[in-house]
Amino acid sequence: MKALLMHPDRDFDREQPLPKQADTLAQDLELKTLWSAMAGDDPFLLDVARKATLLSLGNDAATVRHRQQVLADVLAHPAEVRELYALAVEAIEGRKKFWFGIFMRYPATVLHSSVELLQFLVGMLRRLRGFAQQHAGAFESPAFRALFAMLQAEFDDTYIASLRHHLELLKFDHGVLISAALGRGNEGVDYVLRLPHPKPPLWQRLLQRSPPQYGLRLHERDEAGARFLGELQDRGINLVANALAQSCDHVLSFFTMLRTELAFCVGCLNLHEKLAAAGAAHGFPQMAEPGALRLRCTGLRDACLVLQMGRGVVGNTVDADGRGLVVITGANQGGKSSFLRAVGVAQLMMQAGLFVCAEAFAGERCTGLFSHYKREEDATLTSGKFDEELARLSEIADHIRAGALLLSNESFASTNEREGSEIARQTVHALRERGIKVFMVTHLVDFASRIAAEHRADALFLRAERRDDGSRSFKLVVGEALTTSFGEDLYAQVFGAVAEPA
Repeated sequence: MKALLMHPDRDFDREQPLPKQADTLAQDLELKTLWSAMAGDDPFLLDVARKATLLSLGNDAATVRHRQQVLADVLAHPAEVRELYALAVEAIEGRKKFWFGIFMRYPATVLHSSVELLQFLVGMLRRLRGFAQQHAGAFESPAFRALFAMLQAEFDDTYIASLRHHLELLKFDHGVLISAALGRGNEGVDYVLRLPHPKPPLWQRLLQRSPPQYGLRLHERDEAGARFLGELQDRGINLVANALAQSCDHVLSFFTMLRTELAFCVGCLNLHEKLAAAGAAHGFPQMAEPGALRLRCTGLRDACLVLQMGRGVVGNTVDADGRGLVVITGANQGGKSSFLRAVGVAQLMMQAGLFVCAEAFAGERCTGLFSHYKREEDATLTSGKFDEELARLSEIADHIRAGALLLSNESFASTNEREGSEIARQTVHALRERGIKVFMVTHLVDFASRIAAEHRADALFLRAERRDDGSRSFKLVVGEALTTSFGEDLYAQVFGAVAEPA
């Protein structure tokens, strides 16, 4: 049994390793804000949200479409999805009532606890089937329809009744019937558990004489005899106890996977509610294959910034179709880094099958997402700031490949203008030659000017807008780099306006 809500052909694997750049992405894109919004105070939801987004870079187009269809159903039926998730959680948590710790190594204990656990799980499966019967017609995605059809087909009343009948038999309320043969040295061999004899009706037991039976009765203080009979019983029921325990594990694994994949859906519901409360537009994006050089957005916002502010922020409209290099310059605190972060978060959300915080968004699937942001000075004084930048860039070069996306924020600002510009230019050329898309926020005017002078058809220049009065609109406009970042505006905010010379 499979839930198949996150992938069309397999279960979601929470144990697969995360990308090597996972921690860096989480830091640079402030993804903890996104995950916290999805999880609330639930650590399980937090873990699923974190892994679903970071592992999204391995998703293909079919998986993204599959999840978008599922989430469309989730957003249309939030109460029903939360109820279904609560059922899965109840089944998993209920297992704790039937765990006997160290005593589970004895077949009799395994059998007894497995019967009780399976009886509980059968009841949960029956409730799950009832939910499917009640709500199947309201859901439209192929994944939910297949899940509900499977639950109704495999757990009908006849099958449930059969399960309960067999579980009642396995309680062995009237003793255990075991056959055996004598082997060498009159040692017991070939122990086989038998179905108990059917109990005759009361009138037959009163009117007919029972066949002769042979037995023995242990003295109440015969501990060795009791232990020997217990060992005989364990030999007979060992195979059945193991088979029943495996059945419990199989049913539990289904509930575990159902809970995991529904946790992603509930996390998306939580995120949707928080973005809606903040008044931020969001919707499902269109996704092209790697190498299409597709990026067109209307009102794109940094979802993490929206969640931190609790209200809508300024969005950007950009048409970068056909551009593999986007150079972003302009005024300090003008929204450059926020836009870069918005692109990265939107890329992850799109490939995870999520909605994107934009009025409209069309992008391309990338084979990997990498970020190279400036860092604070090394407190251990192990290396200089510039050495540390180059070391991180070298590590990225070891893992990045064609079709990937690199987000660069103020890279090489730790050295002088000339040296930093030359390194940035050669880095960009090398990445573009390998088919890697680059978004670069920079104050290196020499670098931006030299790239502009090349008149590259694949390059787009954006500039943070500054109004005439020095205020920021936090919007990006198409335009090449200026020779100033208007640092005097920040000086005036802190120390006041600079006095004009007499």
